[in-house]
Amino acid sequence: MADMTIKNEYWIAIVMNDASYDDLFFYGVTSTGIFCRPSCKSRVPNKENVRIFKNAELAIAEAFRPCKRCKPDGLQLPDEEWISHIVEWIDTHFQEPLTLEILAEMSHGSPYHLQRTFKKMKGMTPNEYIQGVRLAKAVEYLKNTDMSVTEIGSSVGFSNTAYFITWFKQRMKRTPANFRKR
Repeated sequence: MADMTIKNEYWIAIVMNDASYDDLFFYGVTSTGIFCRPSCKSRVPNKENVRIFKNAELAIAEAFRPCKRCKPDGLQLPDEEWISHIVEWIDTHFQEPLTLEILAEMSHGSPYHLQRTFKKMKGMTPNEYIQGVRLAKAVEYLKNTDMSVTEIGSSVGFSNTAYFITWFKQRMKRTPANFRKR
């Protein structure tokens, strides 16, 4: 079972990426479902999302996945599973600003490795996948809701309506309004 309270000493070790603590504990991040060594160079998580584990097996038993960056206890998530988790994350966060760097940080990998592995596994780049998800959602909203074009653009990740209309027209060969009329 994970320790729900974090000793100040452990928190400082996580924040400072202190390798001297690597054999003492692992930490899981509930918002990503990934666990790391204290020395991991990933972005510092929110303290309330951190769970402490005495060993990697306990983290795995609670459904945490090993970090691609620090490979806790020598474990590594298979590429297929790693990309599957990234796809699931994109599918639920498509409306947010997403870049390769954000995805790499979230999934504890390097942008280069993520781009290469994603393309190998999915046959497209992460950005192409994100754009496909956004387009599918925009089409769904145009067909099934009375939302305005501005509301739809915003709900699929575009803060600029004119850009959303141009982007949609490039892909669908007609504006969102014309698409909805048909």
